[in-house]
Amino acid sequence: MQYRDYYKILSLERDATQDEIKRTYRKLVRKFHPDISKELGAEDKFKEVGEAYAVLGDIEKRAAYDQLGRDWQAGQQFSPPPNWDQGFEYSGAAANGDAGASSDFFESLFGRMGQHGDMFRGNADIRARGEDHHAKIEIDVRDSFAGVTRTISLRAPHIDPSGRVTLRSRALQVKIPKGVIEGQNLRLKGQGTAGMGPNEAGDLYLEIRFKPDDVYRASGADLYIDLPVTPWEAALGAEIEIPTPQGPIRMKIPPGSAQGSRLRIKGRGIPSPSPGDLFAVLQVVLPPADSDAARNLYAEMARLLPLDPRVSLRAKMGEAKA
Repeated sequence: MQYRDYYKILSLERDATQDEIKRTYRKLVRKFHPDISKELGAEDKFKEVGEAYAVLGDIEKRAAYDQLGRDWQAGQQFSPPPNWDQGFEYSGAAANGDAGASSDFFESLFGRMGQHGDMFRGNADIRARGEDHHAKIEIDVRDSFAGVTRTISLRAPHIDPSGRVTLRSRALQVKIPKGVIEGQNLRLKGQGTAGMGPNEAGDLYLEIRFKPDDVYRASGADLYIDLPVTPWEAALGAEIEIPTPQGPIRMKIPPGSAQGSRLRIKGRGIPSPSPGDLFAVLQVVLPPADSDAARNLYAEMARLLPLDPRVSLRAKMGEAKA
């Protein structure tokens, strides 16, 4: 996927005001409108201009887009950085311009965000109540084991007196409830846009993401842990201690277990209303052959335990040739 420089498409500097963006967009729309323009490629240019304005004409999308940095060049291969939109606060304002013909680049940034929390979905029901806001935050997966209170920082775009988009930060104390899972939304009542007159403020919805953890991986309410075992523990079976969110437990390794085998410990995952399970994924660790005794032992194993681990691979390759 190629990076799209929306400022270059509109022939604007990155510090352009919103009024300058709007005036330039209107000028280019008149120039490239397919019903009146005779320029070669006018229809494609018209769609490109509309997409650029759908981003730069919306201060929320523009602020998020600007955070990707100034180092990307138009046409370069691009992939959104992990969690690039974390900590941005959005009101869900309607998009501007013609986003109907959006590119893969547009969809990779704003289409994905819209699927989680409807951050960029317009609200046709305009009421006196304040708008709801949305943001994505990262927490430690272990925060969901017992519930904690965390201070989070959010950034929201606004237009300064000179007409340029800047980011305003705020910090909130947020109670992370026990059992929260990734993708769940926490509602902070009254933390959205202020209402008109006596009407109530909107709410703030925080979508939960988990930071990478050194021990656990989460999938819904289930947790996964890579569990190192010796070859003899896997082959002969053993009883070993493993960590769980509720404390260490003893677990039996069945004889004949293989690399990558998953052992399920029921109810030892995230303690959500429907508690998840903990899956121990076996990682067989081979002793190093770093001494004469170790090398001799490996040679003896090769003699006493003849094994061809590539029989099935050769069979599959033979099937492929056939």
